[in-house]
Amino acid sequence: MTIGVPREIKQQEHRVALLPSAAYQMVKRGHRVLVERGAGVGAGFPDTDYTTAGAVLVDEHAAVFAEADLIVKVKEPLPAEYPLLRPGQMIFTYLHLAASAGLTDALCRSGATCIAYETVEVNRRLPLLEPMSEIAGRMSVLVGGYFLAKHNGGSGVLLGGVPGVLPGKVVVLGGGVSGVNAARMATGLGADVTILEVDIERMRFLDITLHTAHTLYSNEAHLVELLPEVDLLICAVLVPGAKAPRLVTREMLRRMRPGSVLVDIAIDQGGCCETSRPTTHQDPVFVEEGVTHYCVANMPGAFARTATQALTNATFRYLQELADYGLAEACRRHPALIGGINVMGGHVTFKPVADAHGLAWKDPRELIAGLV
Repeated sequence: MTIGVPREIKQQEHRVALLPSAAYQMVKRGHRVLVERGAGVGAGFPDTDYTTAGAVLVDEHAAVFAEADLIVKVKEPLPAEYPLLRPGQMIFTYLHLAASAGLTDALCRSGATCIAYETVEVNRRLPLLEPMSEIAGRMSVLVGGYFLAKHNGGSGVLLGGVPGVLPGKVVVLGGGVSGVNAARMATGLGADVTILEVDIERMRFLDITLHTAHTLYSNEAHLVELLPEVDLLICAVLVPGAKAPRLVTREMLRRMRPGSVLVDIAIDQGGCCETSRPTTHQDPVFVEEGVTHYCVANMPGAFARTATQALTNATFRYLQELADYGLAEACRRHPALIGGINVMGGHVTFKPVADAHGLAWKDPRELIAGLV
């Protein structure tokens, strides 16, 4: 199979979908790997690393799409890439379709089979999303603390405090992978951390593993009670493949102190706050109701080398199966891949995406059966 690795064209996106070492493994297995020139440079992997691995460098972005049977990316296709997709082609990447009707429509019209990292589920875990959730969770505290600095428009609160001065207060909405990593970083700094969660068993786990963090059952009343004292609010609620629930209204935001910070990790899925809107690493924040909002839609891209390594570690086994055996056999060997198929043959094949946009849903198993 011919595998294409295009350079990411999303603004300030420096990750690459495949490490040179992974390209070497694919070439060794008899596959042809096309890498757009410069695709890995932003993550610290020069073109020579790929040529040494046996990959073929391609000068034109469109040529990668034209020649490849399987496109492996980091971020969703952008409008300039829509015409490059074709029927029968597979694309394996983060899609977050529930937050974008336009992208969903474009992928349906392309006829391509679109497999989303973030909806591959194994034993109630999302193994291809978890590495980026870990990075975003840890990063949320770093950027939150940075924008709390007075010269950055913040309230001037140091999250860890100092002897004789109480630490800053951090509230984390959601105790999943990104939430627990945010809480770990915040407690490590010495902040006063409260995690809001609805799963009782998850709260027991958090209580045992994060000894200095508090857990609180998540509801609107408890959040409203906490907001006037919060310095950093981290929104980390995820509903796999679906739009993020709106948990923070504008009215609730007005209860927060001027200069406090909100980091909305869920912005890829539409965001948890009514006032959230996607931003970029180049222009990462805006202020609403006196609260600084950090809503960068590709947070892990800031740490491109670490993120690229973590992503390839997670995705490679599935990529290898798709390349070695094709879609139908790969799904038979790894049924979790079926949940990753969001669009196929012009149909929406992941129900939360169909529900989010009011579209018809087609069972991907029926379409896969037609391939055999």
